[in-house]
Amino acid sequence: MRTVYVVTHPEATHHVDRVVGGWFDSGLTPGGERVAAAVAESLRAKVPDDVELYASDLRRTARTAEVIGERLGVTPVLDRRLREKSYGEAGGKPQEWLDSRFVPPPAVGERLGHDEGIPGAETKGAMAARVYAAMESILESRCEHQIVVTHGGALTFVIAAWIRMPLEAAGYVDFRGSPGSVTVLREDDYFHNRQVVTLAGK
Repeated sequence: MRTVYVVTHPEATHHVDRVVGGWFDSGLTPGGERVAAAVAESLRAKVPDDVELYASDLRRTARTAEVIGERLGVTPVLDRRLREKSYGEAGGKPQEWLDSRFVPPPAVGERLGHDEGIPGAETKGAMAARVYAAMESILESRCEHQIVVTHGGALTFVIAAWIRMPLEAAGYVDFRGSPGSVTVLREDDYFHNRQVVTLAGK
């Protein structure tokens, strides 16, 4: 049996400042720090001592993982492949700046190569490929309990990789997770089926 707890970082400064996140390296707010501590306490009640902890290397996720790691007695492994989508030159700009320039993906056709009309922005396909690669590395370990701290947007591809959705089909998928939520993934020992037990729970 393997259980993976996927934590989306709690409230960060870019949320309250109404600026674009992505690779903009915002930190947790005081409220976010409190939620991170509560998530750590909740995980301590569920997870045994033998646990691995992975996180995006951006400050808001690395700090969330640090708080969890302190409570569980484990050092986080930081992996830049677990980052949120890069919004290129929109990162750190007011959300209204992005909204006024945003080009939504087409309903049909090429969606993975779409960059949403923002210079320097990462395509959905590039983001998906790196998150898939991160999850492949994480799941090479046979540790039965793992924690992955990532971002709301990256959560989609963590789950898609977990259920082995082909990358070429990932252009339409979207799993939503609010800040500070925990998604529980589980693989059984007998059939080796992979479940999404809880999506973005508290």
